[in-house]
Amino acid sequence: MSNIDWIVMSAFLLFVAAFGVWNSRGKKDLNGFILANKSTPWYTITLSIMATQASAITFLSTPGQAYVDGMRFVQFYLGLPIAMVILSVTAVPIFHRLKVYTAYEFLEQRFDVKNRTLGSILFLIQRGLACGFTIFAPSLIISVLLGWDIRFTIFLIGGIVIIYTTTGGTDAVNKTHLLQMGIITVGMGAAFFMIFRLLPSDISILDATHVAGKMGKLNVINFVFDWKDRYNIWSGLIGGTFLALSYFGTDQSQVQRYLSGRSIAQSRFGLLANGVLKIPMQFGILFTGAMIFVFYQFVTPPLFFNSVETANVKNSGYSQSYQQLESQYEQLHQEKQVHIRDMLSALESGEDGDVDHALQKMRRSRSQELDIREEAASLIQLSNPEADTNDVNYIFLSFVINYLPVGLIGLILAAILSASMSSTAAELNALASVSVIDIYKRVFKQNASDRHYLLASKIATVFWGIYAINFALFANSLGSLIEAVNILGSLFYGAILGIFLVAFYFKKIGGNATFIAAICAELVVLSCHFFSEIPYLWFNVIGCVVLIVLALLLNPFFTPSQPHLRKV
Repeated sequence: MSNIDWIVMSAFLLFVAAFGVWNSRGKKDLNGFILANKSTPWYTITLSIMATQASAITFLSTPGQAYVDGMRFVQFYLGLPIAMVILSVTAVPIFHRLKVYTAYEFLEQRFDVKNRTLGSILFLIQRGLACGFTIFAPSLIISVLLGWDIRFTIFLIGGIVIIYTTTGGTDAVNKTHLLQMGIITVGMGAAFFMIFRLLPSDISILDATHVAGKMGKLNVINFVFDWKDRYNIWSGLIGGTFLALSYFGTDQSQVQRYLSGRSIAQSRFGLLANGVLKIPMQFGILFTGAMIFVFYQFVTPPLFFNSVETANVKNSGYSQSYQQLESQYEQLHQEKQVHIRDMLSALESGEDGDVDHALQKMRRSRSQELDIREEAASLIQLSNPEADTNDVNYIFLSFVINYLPVGLIGLILAAILSASMSSTAAELNALASVSVIDIYKRVFKQNASDRHYLLASKIATVFWGIYAINFALFANSLGSLIEAVNILGSLFYGAILGIFLVAFYFKKIGGNATFIAAICAELVVLSCHFFSEIPYLWFNVIGCVVLIVLALLLNPFFTPSQPHLRKV
């Protein structure tokens, strides 16, 4: 990477951190630190919600996901608009009128303190771990670029975010999100444009989409219902709706974004705009990954995209064997290019028989390529048993570093790193809020001064930052980050959502029945994960439905109690 790229990337990152600290300095009370004094307009809420969800994992791992598995992951987001409408009607007005700092305060007012504590703990466990993923992703970039030990880069990235989040709180998070989403949009748009500029001159955009489609990368919608298929329209509409309801309606990292809104209307507009914009955004990122796949059909890709592991195996006793595989891979790739061009010529001339014949040869070559890649991964594993043999997260990064022009590399890497900083900052801010408001203030020290709780929030931010950094050290072996982070959330979101749905809609069910049902539902979800092949999107539905059904069945066995909730 050139000096210009380093200057572009470093300058922007330092500016974002300084901007967040300067514009949100002097937060003297808890309301300012956690809710930004309820002064946030709808467009800032929208961008902040999107930036919180769109971490470096989104921009680093999602194109790689499309490269290896096609665009079917976009079905994951089909339930999002439905969830945004439901939350705008139910959760937003209730949370605003109750003037809560966190979503879990509502659970005590509706049920009791044990349900509030349970919801808080489930959130803290999964969001604290997920925060580790968002720190790991950019650390991986810096590690590959500089050849540094990834443990050092994890501490570096985590430390920068801890500083400006601790200093400014929610206001710092919201204001830096505006800048970060701007640079992310420009950077990803420029990368997409450059893919087509780098394709051979005789390959048009239409040709590129033909290649992607024939090789199974434009598999956007699948109407076939299959329990074993993670991504189809049914898992997206049903499981995705439940996941989005839980994530945006009960996860404090998202709830805190619209709790800081100026009014109910502003918070609603912010959520609804997110529902409208998110699917096109994810479609664009996945399509970028599919086009990178097409680009690498005309330019020989690395046998293994992780350059660090490639260098390690070439410096080991398996170097000669690995280089032989590289030679076979390149030769096979040249043959596949001929088959691809034959297919495009047949498509242009309308010869269906020739199209099918060329397509069969092309797919056969592709299968042989995958076999060689598996052999390469085995050699890497033999040379270093602790090596990461999943290179999905390195595909987009490899393309950016090796093929984009000077200056644009720095811009895109700044976009990816900014996404991580924004998402991590929001998560740390939410973790600190829940720790202090729902645990420390409620259970341990109820009547301290506002200044005391502000200091406790900053200490909690540092604590959760260190917690996430430690988990990030172990995240390297978990495969595709975009899938891993959503699997982790799905292990907890179903039960959390079930608690809130009972609170919103089942007024006769009390706290004891809900608490026991929540424990049972969480155990059912964990059992599904460890002992079944049910795709993770369905965990959100299973956990929620099991909780509601059990709560209905158990409630008659407990003494009826009046809900604590004030009228709204």
